[in-house]
Amino acid sequence: MVGGAAKTYMVRDGQFDDVDIAITWHPASFNAVDDMRSLANTRIDFTFTGKASHAAGAPELGRSALDSVELMNIGVNYLREHMPDAARVHYAYLDAGGIAPNVVQAKATVRQLIRSPDLQGLQSLVERVRKIADGAALMSGTAVTSKVFSAVSNLIGNRPLSLAMQAEFDALGPVPFDEQDAEFADQIRQTLAREDIGDTFHRLAMKPDYDLPLCNFIAPLDRPFMGGMGSTDVGDVSWVVPTVQARVATCAIGTALHTWQQTAQGMAPAAHKGMLHAAKVMAATARAALVDPNLIASAKQALAEHLADYPYSCPIPPETTPPVGEL
Repeated sequence: MVGGAAKTYMVRDGQFDDVDIAITWHPASFNAVDDMRSLANTRIDFTFTGKASHAAGAPELGRSALDSVELMNIGVNYLREHMPDAARVHYAYLDAGGIAPNVVQAKATVRQLIRSPDLQGLQSLVERVRKIADGAALMSGTAVTSKVFSAVSNLIGNRPLSLAMQAEFDALGPVPFDEQDAEFADQIRQTLAREDIGDTFHRLAMKPDYDLPLCNFIAPLDRPFMGGMGSTDVGDVSWVVPTVQARVATCAIGTALHTWQQTAQGMAPAAHKGMLHAAKVMAATARAALVDPNLIASAKQALAEHLADYPYSCPIPPETTPPVGEL
């Protein structure tokens, strides 16, 4: 599923109910225990239905669904100034109504991806976006329906597990890259801008080393948060199971996620070494939990304390089924 939030469905349906702790990792251009910050999000498909007509001969008879989508996007653009700084709204046209410009489009669908630092803020922002959709339909004389495609919660950190993983990561050291790995990384870095390389260090609150091709250090756990978050369905797991995540170097410093540079490095020896190293970090953390029952107990207590103030509510409606095979 593309952005289908599989783990959110699994959490909603009880697949993690008998799990004590969850340990995971994510590829990166650096080594660190994840700071467990992410944006809650939902993807909602808004479908506008109007009335087709000849765009030249009888435009007054038409009610354009495509106009509705464009009006909605304009409304969301004006909303951006008046929502929290960390919130985000993105969109993609799923159906623009056809390829004939001489026909008033009777149906069109836009997917709005709405993000917020937490579930409470997400709910509020979604309500505002829905009102914009209603307004667009009112202005264009169309009707609008919506369907939640997917949704994920923000990550919840777990201090006891993070401390345990940091200790194991420090003991293992960074990924053991060699000269050939560095040479390939240097070739990739020739395609990156200076600010791309600096961004990796900025996220770690460190002074940039523009000559370092591959990460040879492990970032400290208690580093300042420098902004910049994505979204992940691991977030929902972290609301029901104490969760910890490693970021492990698999690519050249400065490589941004979801770029051709990352794809080009995905099958390289350095990526394989990073993956194996991540497995060692995860296994060592699991062993620490198995030999010290107090670690699991304290991790569960930390999560329980958070949930006492912020109860979990799955952001995917119970009637929504996984979008297997859909866009």
